[in-house]
Amino acid sequence: MSRLSVVIITFNEEENVGLCIDSVKDIADEIVVVDSFSTDRTKEVAEAKGARFIQHKFEGHIQQKNWAKGQATFDYVLSLDADEALSTDLKTSILKAEKNFSADGYTMNRLNFCCGKPIKTCGWYPDTKLRLWNRTKGEWKGLNPHDKFEMNEGMITAHLQGDILHNTYPDKQALLNQVEKFANISAEQLKSRNILFLLFKMIFSPPFRFIRNYFFKLGFTEGSVGLTICYQQSREVFLKYYRAVKLSLS
Repeated sequence: MSRLSVVIITFNEEENVGLCIDSVKDIADEIVVVDSFSTDRTKEVAEAKGARFIQHKFEGHIQQKNWAKGQATFDYVLSLDADEALSTDLKTSILKAEKNFSADGYTMNRLNFCCGKPIKTCGWYPDTKLRLWNRTKGEWKGLNPHDKFEMNEGMITAHLQGDILHNTYPDKQALLNQVEKFANISAEQLKSRNILFLLFKMIFSPPFRFIRNYFFKLGFTEGSVGLTICYQQSREVFLKYYRAVKLSLS
């Protein structure tokens, strides 16, 4: 049977990290929490649950996750955020795969929650993620804060049944806070792009995002929660390009 490390990155996640750790205990040979110097009880909760706790300066989502995978003891790694947990079906799928990993990486769907409600519309599902992989055969890439793990050329991937349960927005204020945070990070990454490109994206991308997710991705079926999600999605797109334009001109 293959051995598996679970790696979780945290910052002030005392309310979430315990549930995350509990959900992987049955499938993990070790649990590693890489923390960017939390000021709450994240460390106490993680260590009480049996995790190995390491602190490391946060320089970006991609950089932190690449550093974190290097702290794992075993080559096969399941990477989670602290506000994520595994569904029962996904745990069963991982346990079966662990008997003899036949692929270099494994994708799985992520089910996002907003205000306690699972959302399968608004472009939020299946939200497929590559989260279990041989750490020697790929790395985290992308554009902060939207990281993604990419396998090396020629690697084999397979899909696992079940969902990552993503409890990232307990209320609407949490969604608004995330929009502001991600828009600021994205603007820093985009500020060096051509100003005409930024202006074009600022004008046309927000309405396209809203129309696609609210109407074609059935966000309207979620009532007021769906309207809020789709509006905030389009607002984040506008803000990141608007702020990038301001930064490029300053």
